[in-house]
Amino acid sequence: MTNDALWQRRKNALSPTYAHFYDEPLNVVKGDGVWLYDETGSKYLDCYNNVVSVGHCNPTVVKALCDQASTLNTHTRYIHENVVVLAEKLAAKFPEKLDTCIFVCTGTEANDLALQMARCVSGNKGVIVTDAAYHGNSTVIGAMDQRRKNFGQFDWLETFEPPNTYRGPHAGKDEGEMASLYASEVDKAIAKLAGKGISLAAAMLDLSFDSNGILIPPGDYANLVADKVRAAGGLVICDEVQAGYCRLGEYWWGFERYGVMPDIVTIGKPMGAGHPVAAIVTTREIARKFSEIDRYFNTFGGNPVSAAVAAAVIDEIDDRKLLENATDVGTYLQAGLEKLAGKYSFIGNIQGAGLFWGLDLVSDPVSKTPMSDRELRHITTLLKDEGVLMGYTGRYNNCLKIRPPLIFSKENADQALSAMDRVFRTLG
Repeated sequence: MTNDALWQRRKNALSPTYAHFYDEPLNVVKGDGVWLYDETGSKYLDCYNNVVSVGHCNPTVVKALCDQASTLNTHTRYIHENVVVLAEKLAAKFPEKLDTCIFVCTGTEANDLALQMARCVSGNKGVIVTDAAYHGNSTVIGAMDQRRKNFGQFDWLETFEPPNTYRGPHAGKDEGEMASLYASEVDKAIAKLAGKGISLAAAMLDLSFDSNGILIPPGDYANLVADKVRAAGGLVICDEVQAGYCRLGEYWWGFERYGVMPDIVTIGKPMGAGHPVAAIVTTREIARKFSEIDRYFNTFGGNPVSAAVAAAVIDEIDDRKLLENATDVGTYLQAGLEKLAGKYSFIGNIQGAGLFWGLDLVSDPVSKTPMSDRELRHITTLLKDEGVLMGYTGRYNNCLKIRPPLIFSKENADQALSAMDRVFRTLG
């Protein structure tokens, strides 16, 4: 069957809300490690899918899934060792204070439950997030992305300026001043809530700042924000769906990179390397207070199969030293990206860490005018034609996104950098 025929069948069978990458749809039929294959057998280096954190069709993870699926799958109304083992393995990756797990299926569910917990424990309902943040798709969590107008406006939500050191109201100042000024944007959001008679329940922070353009905040910004949130009576929720699982290098979690101690942590996508499993990790005290006020049950959250898969992912990261790999290869990749930035003036800025990078592409380096999402789509299509898959992100959809599986090697980085160089050369 041709791609055109399959695409037409898909359009007839699925909602128009489904879209596809690139100028023409790509029919992916097989995955193996860092590689994806289409129906013709063409091979693509996957520089986009962090979901498959330990690689496509990882044999250890697949075996764990199949073994448990052929034995038993049920819910947590029964006890099962797999679920306990996963909770213990996960808690061991966190600071001692964060020792209690609740399992769900998706990052959206994790963030929704985290907000429920924060509201119960704080007694407040107000929430603040960075402008153009993305934390999921439920009615409550989806509303946090104010670009999505169908959710409407909510009196309990306020946004604040993200800490962009390249573009934005406080860019270009020294680190300490930028940290203080961007953190002061949180005060404005809290004050707006207070002006409506609403007290703060939580700030939800994605410390990869993916939807803002994959930012590295200046100085002690993250701790300044956390202090302001707690002073206003709120809890600090760190959404580690993007930043966690070694993605930023050096540490397992993004909050560790910035020395922040969250009250609640949410994790998802890479936790199951493609299998839908997610979690909340919090303190025993917060979990206890929440359980006294409300109860939570998720039919599929924490089932034995998902638990087996997620435990296998942790073991793979440890056994294959993928944190060290993300750090080492990430440094190598950064050096290559910086060389490209020296050649092409439309690379306005390189931002990111570990194996998560964004290139802020501009049509004018002086005014920093962002390239359009149409131009980014064309660039990612050209890269696909070179055998390398990337995406784009950011507040203006102008940041080329590089976010490969954690098994990405220096040889893979060389292939990606060479493809980018060839494509960028055609852009002038």
